[in-house]
Amino acid sequence: MCGIAGLIEDAGQGNQERLEFQAEAMANALHHRGPDSAGVWADGTTGAALGFRRLSIIDLSVAGDQPMRSDDGRYAITFNGEIYNFAAIRSVLSSHGVRFRSQSDTEVLLKACIHWGVERAVGDMVGMFAFALWDNQERKLWVVRDRLGIKPVYFGRAGDRFVFASELKALRTLDDWSPEIDRDAFSLFTQFNYVPAPQTIYKGISKLEPGCMLEYKAGGTPKISRYWNIRSQFQQPLLDIGEREAVWQIDKLLSDAVAQRLVSDVPLGALLSGGIDSSTVVALMNRSTQSSVRTFTIGFGDKGYDEAGTAKQIANHIGTDHTEMTLAPKAALDLIANMPETYDEPFADSSALPTYLVSQLARQHVTVALSGDGGDEIFYGYNRYTAAPAIWRRTSWLPQFLRCIGGCAIKTINPTLWDRLAHMIPEARRPRTPGVKMHKVGDILGQATEKDAYRSLVSHWSGRSLIKNGRQDEISSWPDGLPNDFAAKMALQDTCTYLPDDILAKVDRSSMAVGLEVRVPLLDHRIVELMARLPTELKLKDGTPKYLLRQVLRQYVPETLFERPKMGFAVPLDQWLRGPLRDWAEDLLDERRLADEGWFEPKRVRRLWRRHLKGAGNNQETLWGVLMAQAWLGRWA
Repeated sequence: MCGIAGLIEDAGQGNQERLEFQAEAMANALHHRGPDSAGVWADGTTGAALGFRRLSIIDLSVAGDQPMRSDDGRYAITFNGEIYNFAAIRSVLSSHGVRFRSQSDTEVLLKACIHWGVERAVGDMVGMFAFALWDNQERKLWVVRDRLGIKPVYFGRAGDRFVFASELKALRTLDDWSPEIDRDAFSLFTQFNYVPAPQTIYKGISKLEPGCMLEYKAGGTPKISRYWNIRSQFQQPLLDIGEREAVWQIDKLLSDAVAQRLVSDVPLGALLSGGIDSSTVVALMNRSTQSSVRTFTIGFGDKGYDEAGTAKQIANHIGTDHTEMTLAPKAALDLIANMPETYDEPFADSSALPTYLVSQLARQHVTVALSGDGGDEIFYGYNRYTAAPAIWRRTSWLPQFLRCIGGCAIKTINPTLWDRLAHMIPEARRPRTPGVKMHKVGDILGQATEKDAYRSLVSHWSGRSLIKNGRQDEISSWPDGLPNDFAAKMALQDTCTYLPDDILAKVDRSSMAVGLEVRVPLLDHRIVELMARLPTELKLKDGTPKYLLRQVLRQYVPETLFERPKMGFAVPLDQWLRGPLRDWAEDLLDERRLADEGWFEPKRVRRLWRRHLKGAGNNQETLWGVLMAQAWLGRWA
């Protein structure tokens, strides 16, 4: 895993020393992504420069260093990620007479692009990647991002240059860029707790979306095309196969995906949360290797949020070499101080705290770790995939005003009281944070359409914008082309937005901040394509989330170890904000401070804060977004 950066002068030429200096500065801002070595390539006659920071994983020799140039010097590449089937592609290229001078996947990628063209080459790749390829003869640049958005890349204009980088902080080193915060993007952040692609927090800078390829010539306009589209996968005819065949195919593909991701020239382990996704990955790792798998877990002192005990039981059953750590509120406060540096645009998924800590823990022992991220979206694991369609089927025939009345009645009872009432449900069947979930039910009931219901479920704030003069998003890309399948629409939308912009961004920044490469086998595109073509009735059989993945896991782990209510990887924010984090929050939410800074509407924010302290409403995630934004503004604004 690495960090990439580069720039192209509009004039088509530039000062060689200045180009090298600028590319080196951009790359050095990404030192944490690649602490092992650095490289720069520049050509003043074409005005192009590429920068690179390396975390050595495959072929640790200097032969794998980047930026890497083609044998004739025409092409140069800077590449972040891994190509898991590079050995097979190398073999095919060798049979066509292509010669290699290293054992790296970078050289395979470079020569595949030269031999077949960029789009054909990328179509054959199984992996996670963001790379830039420069053709010095045609003076043309390609920037490409992997299918699911596992690896990040940003692009835009800075003065008279086209620029790109793995992280926004690299752009801040440019001597002719004056970053300007995009108020609309900031407002969208308060709605989702992340900035949705293609926007970023800065005007004029964009995220390259998953499955996309950008082409650029000096002085021109970037041309963006899709070489792979998850939406088209959902529009393919459904496969006519039964449960047994589906489980067999999933098991086979997952086994292959895990085995491919075990190729490494450095120590390797796994992040084990105790949930179905990571447990499946670890079980398949154990089947594919002769040595004991290293696993790592983070726990919490709060029993309602802690899965460390389950993770340990699963680790013991599989036979892994297991290490765990507990995240205490004081440690969380120490981590919060680094969040704006780690996420160089506002980001407020509270699970970023344990994700960073477990990455830090793993990095003490290994350089590469596999994780179970992506399972909720691909295998239909979120509770909303079963609950929302069921509620909608039963209530959508009622007039909206009656549903609104019912929803408001549910929400008049604060979440804390709902939590107390839920104790009448047996613990084994009791969901985590029932009060929060009941308020979500209230939100659904008041909506006019499925799209509006989904929007209410994924939005942390749906009233007037908390940002002065900000706007709210209307989810214009809602997949109406999937009739009568509310769950599939939500899963597709999550895969296109929440997965790359929140889940994968969190994993990438948290792991890369400590120099750990995280691989996500559940997001192998072959698995994603298969799951997209299986009927929802099979994926959610008997109303069971992740039904098919559960059938795979039960072949390796007893059901008693994983059959329990979904917990996720959240932290007890509501309690922490009223307790150990209260003073820190009070300082950031000071009404005069909010008014002086001029971004947030002070009275709305203070009203939310007072309600939270009283235990009224369901606002901890909204407040966490405001707090993370305030912390980010303090570092970068």
